[in-house]
Amino acid sequence: MDTNYPPPDGGDKGVTTPKPVGEQVSDFDLPGVGDDGIDTFRLSEFTDEGTLVLSFYPFDFSPVCTQQLCGFRDAEWLTVTKNVDVVGVSVDSAHSHKQFRNEYELQFPLLTDRLASMAAAFGVKYDYWEHHPAVCKRAVFALDDSRTIRYRWVTDDANEQPTLDEIHDAIGWL
Repeated sequence: MDTNYPPPDGGDKGVTTPKPVGEQVSDFDLPGVGDDGIDTFRLSEFTDEGTLVLSFYPFDFSPVCTQQLCGFRDAEWLTVTKNVDVVGVSVDSAHSHKQFRNEYELQFPLLTDRLASMAAAFGVKYDYWEHHPAVCKRAVFALDDSRTIRYRWVTDDANEQPTLDEIHDAIGWL
């Protein structure tokens, strides 16, 4: 059996340890889509101005991912809280993100982590999930203006969603 591929039954999801609260995150660049179309985004663009809620999710257009990102879209506290940005991250292409963002009127950038390297750096990467290699786990990190993790929520159950009220309470340092 070729060891570069997981077994056909779905295989190992991979074991990683998520970055802990209190750890500072290195700056990074990823392609994605925002208000001005497809572009490259830098983490510090968001954290230099305040707080960043970084939401990892498996795939555009999947039902639970759609609910999660539309939840951020609809969270009133995000629209009235100054200096808080939300950014979604998945392995889908910027073109898929563009269609997903437009269809659901998402007002925040969606970044493309095609090889799940950023997900791996944050410790939230499935090596293999639902017959797909290298997929982001569902996770949320809140980073302050020094790129320090102030909140972390991670699940191995892709059907589980973060609680937006908990995220709101966790970023109460604003």
